[in-house]
Amino acid sequence: MTGESILIADDDRSIRVVLDQALGRLGYRVRSTDKASTLWQWIGEGDGDLVITDVLMPDGNGLDLIPGIRKLRPELRIIAMSAQNTLLTAVRAAERGAFDYLAKPFDLDQLVGMVERALRLPGPPEPAAESAGGEGLPLIGRSPAMQAIYRVMARLMASDLTVTILGESGTGKELVARALHDYGKRRRGPFIAVNMAAIPRELIESELFGHEKGAFTGALGRGVGRFEQAAGGTLFLDEIGDMPPDAQTRLLRVLQDGEFTTVGGRQPIKADLRIVAATHRDLRQAIRQGQFREDLFYRLNVVPIRLPPLRERKEDIADLARHFLAAGAPAGEAPKALDAAAQERLRSHSWPGNVRELENLMRRMAVLYSQPVIGADIIETELAGTSPQEPDAGGRAESLSEATGRHLRQYFSAHQPGLPASGLYDRVLREVERPLLAIALEATRGNQIKAAELLGINRNTLRKKIRELDIEILRRLG
Repeated sequence: MTGESILIADDDRSIRVVLDQALGRLGYRVRSTDKASTLWQWIGEGDGDLVITDVLMPDGNGLDLIPGIRKLRPELRIIAMSAQNTLLTAVRAAERGAFDYLAKPFDLDQLVGMVERALRLPGPPEPAAESAGGEGLPLIGRSPAMQAIYRVMARLMASDLTVTILGESGTGKELVARALHDYGKRRRGPFIAVNMAAIPRELIESELFGHEKGAFTGALGRGVGRFEQAAGGTLFLDEIGDMPPDAQTRLLRVLQDGEFTTVGGRQPIKADLRIVAATHRDLRQAIRQGQFREDLFYRLNVVPIRLPPLRERKEDIADLARHFLAAGAPAGEAPKALDAAAQERLRSHSWPGNVRELENLMRRMAVLYSQPVIGADIIETELAGTSPQEPDAGGRAESLSEATGRHLRQYFSAHQPGLPASGLYDRVLREVERPLLAIALEATRGNQIKAAELLGINRNTLRKKIRELDIEILRRLG
């Protein structure tokens, strides 16, 4: 029997009963209440070795109690729970000094694990630095995957640890980097973003570290690099997997020594900043292929955050769609809504372009359609292409998925048994990608910005794909 006392405050009776029974069976002494005032009374009387509190209660806010609890009893650890499953709730819990934060509905085993860690760790907990506040939502999502990310991010706000954000294109890697900056202790400094894939390889060292006058042909004066521009703030290195070897070596020295020199310079400059990197590539595979330094990987990968693709967090799609419809609504017009069938059709889509593809679709519909409620027929038309398809012999239009499946079956039939033994997935994707990019660029008369928007991908990603696929028509159009 443990004998430790746990105080629980939650206005949901069913949650109090479940926690009382589960923790009681483990040997803890449990007292529960539905009022913040009663919780505060118990704490003032010296009761409790741990507090589990809801955020919203009829007579108060659990988060508002935390600073007073910490002042009165700094050794008392607090676990905050909330059905307001946003990044800001997790950040505010950490700022006020909560030991941990748990989103509702929660997994009972997860909560028990938190309780055991909180009671086992020695010494009083350290609060996070206060953020600038604000009511905007930098990230949207109530799925378990996003809740796990919120909890990690909340713990990182008060630190300068280097973070590497991993995820497919369009998953929101820069949003996470900005949130780490905007709600972290360096928020008063600049946020400088640089895309490694968008800078010519011969200029990347000068772009990052700056250069001295005469360091190379055309260097007519001293150039200030991104590291100096980000002093006191955050430097976001996007697509770090595309950084060339020489620049990788210089970056490794910065991470090791905490200082750098400009191209052609000799005087070291202190690197007073936080580095957040991101990539859609598998860096471990790049290491095996000799394209990325293993020692740099371990310096960057202090805290990895993996952003799930949209197809792995489909329960967030409706919330994201509503947000983007509201953001894209023309001035003076009420935001459009989605009916139940439309929401279900969105959830069934595979979203190869991830959140960016969904955002572009919603913003397009917010402007192009006059009806206040969007139905599944409109979603189907938009997902299938920009214009209705011709009906088949049965009088029904063939969907893009059906047409693709028909052509693939024809291909498999014609080439069997000469199909490759492995790598078929990547091969098919590449073959589909080439004509898709060509069609998008032709439809936009070679305008890469419009083509990227049509495809739902970043312009830099489009430019990179154009180079990788080596298609002459794309070079002429671009």
